[in-house]
This record gives sequence, structure tokens and C-alpha cells, in this order.
Amino acid sequence: MTRRSFSKEFKLEAVHLADTSGNSSQTARELGVKADMIRRWRKRIDEDGKRAFPGHGNPRDEDFARLQREV
Repeated sequence: MTRRSFSKEFKLEAVHLADTSGNSSQTARELGVKADMIRRWRKRIDEDGKRAFPGHGNPRDEDFARLQREV
């Protein structure tokens, strides 16, 4: 069984749709994912904000990047 991966945009839109519809289970069925996935994605967004779902590789440290630009 292969593991599916979803883009950051898909995850953000799925959470947004679930929030606006008020029914995570129905939204999950329509998108073909489990409702638990949408709940986990929502939790990640709540915890990490804009840094949620950085993708593969090392997440960028914005403070460090800003300091590098200044130097």
C-alpha cells in the first residue's frame, strides 16, 4: 500500500471547507480523505500557523533568513 501525499494548498483548503461547512466528516468524504486527517491538519495549522506543512527538507527559519539578508 502506498502512502498518499497532499499539497499544502490542498490541506489548507480542506480545513477551510470543513470549517465553513461545519461538518468535517462530510467534507472528508467528499475529498476522499479520513475525517481524522482533517482534524490533524487543523491542529497543525493551529499550532504552527504559517509554518504548517513546510514540505520536504529542512524548514526555513525566518529569523535566521532575515539576519542573513541584513548581513
